[in-house]
Amino acid sequence: MSRITPPDAHSPAPLPKGRVRLPHIAAAKRSGTRLTMLTAYDALTAPLLEAAGVDMLLVGDSLGNVMLGHSSTLPVTVEDMERATASVARSTSRALIVADLPFGSYEESPAQAVRSGVRLMKAGANAVKLEGGTRQAPAIEAIVKAGIPVVGHVGFTPQSENALGGPRVQGRTDEGRAAVIDDAVAVQDAGAFAVVLEMVPADLASKVTKIVRIPTIGVGAGAGTDGQVLVWTDMAGMTGWTPRFSRSFGHVGDALRAAAADFCTAVRAREFPGPEHSF
Repeated sequence: MSRITPPDAHSPAPLPKGRVRLPHIAAAKRSGTRLTMLTAYDALTAPLLEAAGVDMLLVGDSLGNVMLGHSSTLPVTVEDMERATASVARSTSRALIVADLPFGSYEESPAQAVRSGVRLMKAGANAVKLEGGTRQAPAIEAIVKAGIPVVGHVGFTPQSENALGGPRVQGRTDEGRAAVIDDAVAVQDAGAFAVVLEMVPADLASKVTKIVRIPTIGVGAGAGTDGQVLVWTDMAGMTGWTPRFSRSFGHVGDALRAAAADFCTAVRAREFPGPEHSF
């Protein structure tokens, strides 16, 4: 097990330097402390994100798009999530690890949801996340009763992109706004300790944040939520494209491409390896 990794001095974390736990997340909402969450999928990047002071690492089913080359999250399996969760858990010791329940692993019944949740907890997660509000309240309640902390996810739910007509902002109409609010309240009442609000109007996300007692984590939901989550490759500028709601805080993709190009140039010019790299 890795030791506790304190946040870098230049990136102070308001939560305790030791393991982040559920009471710390709840206290952050009461105190107005903004929560931070980034996705993580492997043992290489997860400890770097933790050392930066990220409060929660989301082992997201977005690994399907980001790491596995799929065009959506739908092909991701529980086995995929187990491997990624285990990698993140083995390489970190402070951040709260939340693992996504992938499509097809919880919709059938609350019992199926509990079984899937148990598998991800055994892999090293501290909590699981599942998409859906009112319709998934029974599943959330069952998972929580099994002793597994849950993060809800309402608004745009990527696993339902086909039913929703693609990646569309949710809650633009009066009926849609009421549905988002109802979903967030249902998630809370079912026992979730936090809820992700994805791609909803900023004023609606702010309203939901004031209504519910649990922290709201926004992605494409404006600045009025209790915290923010991004896919780390979008956050770090790994590719040449980022969603409108994201922001590149670095140029990691350019740096990696430049390093690889320098390697190729050095090899072809017979400048690498040199005597200092040989035995």
